[in-house]
Amino acid sequence: MTLEAAGVTGPEETVYRLLVTMGRATVREVADRAGLPDGHAQRLLDALAAKGMISQNDGLPRHYRATPPDVALLPRLKRRADALDLARAEAAGLVESYRETMRRGDAGQLIEVITGAEALRQHLRQIQDGARDEMLWFCKAQYVAMPSGSNRAEYEALERGVRYRVLYEKAFFDDEGAVDNVVEGVRAGELARAVPHLPLRLAVADRAIAVCPLVPGGPHGSPDEPTSALVRDSNLLAALIALFERYWEDAVPLVVDDTGSVAGTDGAGPADSLTATDRRLLALLVAGVTDKAVASQMGLSRRTVQRRIQRMMELAGATTRMQLAWQAARRGWL
Repeated sequence: MTLEAAGVTGPEETVYRLLVTMGRATVREVADRAGLPDGHAQRLLDALAAKGMISQNDGLPRHYRATPPDVALLPRLKRRADALDLARAEAAGLVESYRETMRRGDAGQLIEVITGAEALRQHLRQIQDGARDEMLWFCKAQYVAMPSGSNRAEYEALERGVRYRVLYEKAFFDDEGAVDNVVEGVRAGELARAVPHLPLRLAVADRAIAVCPLVPGGPHGSPDEPTSALVRDSNLLAALIALFERYWEDAVPLVVDDTGSVAGTDGAGPADSLTATDRRLLALLVAGVTDKAVASQMGLSRRTVQRRIQRMMELAGATTRMQLAWQAARRGWL
C-alpha cells in the first residue's frame, strides 16, 4: 500500500482502488470484490466519503464512484507536505534551542580544539563551503596551513555571492607572489585592506563560527603541528568580531587599477607627474609594505625604490613618508 502519506489506511486504499477500476459500485459489490462483510465495507465507504475521495448518488440502490485521484489525493498530499515542512522547521528550532542550552552548560560545545595543519585546512574549507553571507579574515605573514593563493574555496564562495572582507598586515607582502595573489582576490570581488600589524590569525564565517590558531606551528612557525580553536556563538566570538571591525576601521582600503597595481581608494586619480610604477610603489608604501618587499614585488632594486620615494616626497613637499602618504591622499595621487 502506498497512500498512507495521504492519510489513507490500507483497507481504505483497497476499496478506493476497487472503485477506480470498477467505475461505480454498490456496497454489496464492493464487499464481494474486497471479500468483506457488508457492514465493514459500508464503514470504509463512509470514511472515504468523509475524506472527499468518493461520491454517492441519492437513488436506490446507492452507488459509489471514486473521485479522480488528482482531485482526491494531490491536495491531501500537499497539505501533508506543508505540515511536514512546518514540523521539520519546528524540529530544527528545537535542535538549536537544545544546542544553545548545552553550550551554556558545557564550554566544550563553544570551543573545539583543532590539532594539525591538515585538520586546520579542512575546517577552513568547511566553514567557507558553508558560508552564506560573509567571511572575515586576518591574514598575517608566513602561512600556517594555507599558502598564499591556495585558498580556492574563497573564489567558489565569491561566485555564489558570499562577501569577503580581508585584512592584510604589511609583512604579508614579503611573501613571494603575495601582491599578485591579493590582486587576483580583489579582482574576484574581495574587499581588501592593509594594516601595519595584526594581533592574530582569524577566519569568521557568517558571524557564527570562527577559526583562530592558539599557538604557533606549521611550516613557518614552530616545528610542532599548529593548535587552533573552533569558536562558536559566544561572548568570545563577539569579541573576535569586534576586534576585526576595529582593525578594519583603521585600515587602508585597497583596489586594483587597470595596470594590475594595488592602490588605495582615498584619492580621485593619479597625478600627471607620476608614472604607473610610481603609483604602484606609492600604494604599497601607504599599505605599509617595507622597501625590501616593494623592491622584490616590483622587480626593482632597493636603491631605486628609495630614490623614487624621495622624488615623490619632493613633489609633495613632504619631509617624512607619513607626510607623503597624507599628501598623496589629499592630492588624489592614489
